[in-house]
Amino acid sequence: MWGAKIAGPPFALLAIDADVFNHGGTPQFAAISAVAVHHNDISNILSTAPGRFEPIYRRKPNREIDARPWCRRFYAAMHLRLSAWAPLLNTEDVNYGLPLPILVHCVDGQGRPLLGPTRKGPQGKAFLRTAYREIPAVVEALRQYWMPTRFPQDP
Repeated sequence: MWGAKIAGPPFALLAIDADVFNHGGTPQFAAISAVAVHHNDISNILSTAPGRFEPIYRRKPNREIDARPWCRRFYAAMHLRLSAWAPLLNTEDVNYGLPLPILVHCVDGQGRPLLGPTRKGPQGKAFLRTAYREIPAVVEALRQYWMPTRFPQDP
């Protein structure tokens, strides 16, 4: 992949000139390369040792985990093809619950909780504080959910 000359729409999407990528040695190339390497590392872990996958969360000043930025980036990626994710967002679908530990940390365009208000009281606060613990298993379950579309079986 890295040796191939690349041009066209993907670079327009990234707002960079294809030559930046094709010749390397620039901050833009380094950023794109780092993202690709990180993506490949995640893919490798999920393929070979999914139990070792750990999202990189931000920490609050008190050292508590803040999963919101990670979850919101995940949702932003989902939003790129939200129609494909529609079955997982449909309460009638058997897989509806899969992304909930991620989406509970997300907000809509007006900054309101994406899934509506969390239950009031200590149970709601505890759920928000600990839902991130389910995310590694959720990511693996989502990977398994999408696997048949990524690697269709021959008839």
